[in-house]
Amino acid sequence: MSLGSGFFIDQQGTIVTNHHVVESAEEITIRTSDGRELPADIVGSDEPTDLAVLRVRGGGRFQFVTFDDASHIRVGDWVVAVGNPFGLDGTATAGIVSALGRRDAGTSAYVDFLQIDAPINRGNSGGPTFDLAGNVVGVNSQILSPTGGSVGIGFAIPANTARSVVQQIIQAGRVTRGWIGVSIQDVDDDIARSLGMEAARGALVGSVTPDGPAARAGIQQGDIILSFDGADVQDRRELTQRVGATAVGRSARVEVLRNGQRRTLNLRLGERPSEQVLASANQPQATPQQEPESSAGVVQSALGLSVRPLSAEDRTRYELSANEGGLVITTLEPDSDAAEKAIRPGDVILQAGGRPVRTAQDLSTAADAARRAGRPLLLQVDGRLGRRFVAVEVGGN
Repeated sequence: MSLGSGFFIDQQGTIVTNHHVVESAEEITIRTSDGRELPADIVGSDEPTDLAVLRVRGGGRFQFVTFDDASHIRVGDWVVAVGNPFGLDGTATAGIVSALGRRDAGTSAYVDFLQIDAPINRGNSGGPTFDLAGNVVGVNSQILSPTGGSVGIGFAIPANTARSVVQQIIQAGRVTRGWIGVSIQDVDDDIARSLGMEAARGALVGSVTPDGPAARAGIQQGDIILSFDGADVQDRRELTQRVGATAVGRSARVEVLRNGQRRTLNLRLGERPSEQVLASANQPQATPQQEPESSAGVVQSALGLSVRPLSAEDRTRYELSANEGGLVITTLEPDSDAAEKAIRPGDVILQAGGRPVRTAQDLSTAADAARRAGRPLLLQVDGRLGRRFVAVEVGGN
């Protein structure tokens, strides 16, 4: 059993609620504020934004509310959250908008939440957040609470985001988003220094889907995407949002930084696969929890670690082909910069300074070049945390 809230957006019985309220539902019953109980069906839902659309079976005539675009909302404005907390129908709570554009309130890259202090409790999910004119400016979504009850920190999906998603679901039964076929990570200060960048910005390409839109356009692993379709990219979240909001099949210009040089590429966007398909494709490879087979290795004192060449078993474990390089980390100094950045024995160094490494000498050469340049060394590492880029300080003279 699951309990939540929702609201009508037309008189024919179309309802907006949260995805997590109706996820995996076999039967849905809605109870209106006047006490009627009616069966409803799922029109469609969108897990990334946690929104779902239902329709009362058989239709009818219902009072409904309308979305505002929420662009006029300011911090300090009064709002009213309406819902069904703990099964208490038609409960209204009041508060103010505490913050706008919260990116750290959940896992979705597509929602910048409204933070409100109107009390929200279990069962409020999917209900409307109103302004004082009675317009829907948000959809109650989640709370931040160490106790499970309301502590005055609630989050609502902004109406402009909700309206766009709901319209797509009504028209097509699902939401489509643009996709370019890359895995990306943020450029932190150390990575920026390792690449000689003046500021930490952009999205670092960790991998490229074979024969995907980015691959066909010439984007490569290690590129930093600086702008998309004419707009600067500050971080991976911003890139994900802009790509997702771009129509499938449309062409876009992408500016990348590669080996210190800027390049402009043109790509045609594909359709983003389902979250389940993406999660399966991006799942880190299983790695053993025990120490590497041999503790022997060539010491890299400048990096505070020792390495050995890949074995056949290593290549199988990390799904590496015979022509791919790599060095297994055998030991690690606990106070080294590499250790502080969650690199561990058993992880594999695939690249150093933008070049594949096959031997300990390759790694030493890359470290020496980084030291002479006065920069950290950019490593590509595969291990317990998946495949990622890490900038490591180089010691020594």
